[in-house]
Amino acid sequence: MTDKSNHSGNTNKRIDLHVHSSASDGTLAPAQVVKLAYDKGLSAIALTDHDTVMGVEEAMSVPLPIEVIPGIELSAGYGDGDIHILGLYVNYKSEKLIKISEDVIKERDWRNNKMAENLADAGIDITVDKIREIAGADGVITRAHFARFLVENNYVRDKSEAFSKYLATDTPYFVKRRYLSPEECIRVILECGGIPVLAHPMLYKLPQLELEGLISRLKSAGLAGIEAIYSTYTPEEEDYVRTLAVRFKLKITGGSDFHGSNKPDINIGSGRGNLSIPYSLLSQLQE
Repeated sequence: MTDKSNHSGNTNKRIDLHVHSSASDGTLAPAQVVKLAYDKGLSAIALTDHDTVMGVEEAMSVPLPIEVIPGIELSAGYGDGDIHILGLYVNYKSEKLIKISEDVIKERDWRNNKMAENLADAGIDITVDKIREIAGADGVITRAHFARFLVENNYVRDKSEAFSKYLATDTPYFVKRRYLSPEECIRVILECGGIPVLAHPMLYKLPQLELEGLISRLKSAGLAGIEAIYSTYTPEEEDYVRTLAVRFKLKITGGSDFHGSNKPDINIGSGRGNLSIPYSLLSQLQE
């Protein structure tokens, strides 16, 4: 039976502002994500696929009484890796955002072809077409799909081994992407009417002074929010990010980072069972 307990009543309304669909590296179609969120009793979700808004229109067209916030999760170059900037309430029909999404996807396609060549040279029977069968015709191929291929074809025991042996940045098979800068990501989100939010800052494992310096830098560029409630945070980490939000005058957001079966321990709305994101956060963002 569909759980409708959180679809009415301000005190019980719950949301999830960080979810993914098969438009990037999730396993459920955008419409299926919305249906699942509704069945779980959520009042609102933000579809924040990696570097693309291609699934937003489908998600927003689902005829259910649940608010769907158009969003994106942009990857920005930082140091030897990347950080992620969420864009909430973006104009998903903006030509600029669509162009950036298309450019990023082309870049990722080039990278995926090169990584497949590297793995094939190592004796793995792999092609991008075989990865495409896993990702789906419209899905954006990511390393998560490579990992799934390696597991399903018995080259590794699990996804963790796939990354450590073949897909991590320090392996000889990895191909580095060219990224937008964090400031460019923030500028694009602002120009498209969105709210830029630093996603899961504790996942970057930065020293405290470096993280705080990064947030100060991004705040100067227009950063408006920070993801203080997240599936993998400890209570201490959440408290720390909340203090950062106060210090830098940033809005607090929260999300599960739901990916479907690609992250089977993360459930929409509740994460690992530790999340409960109140609708009041969304009301504050809308101010």
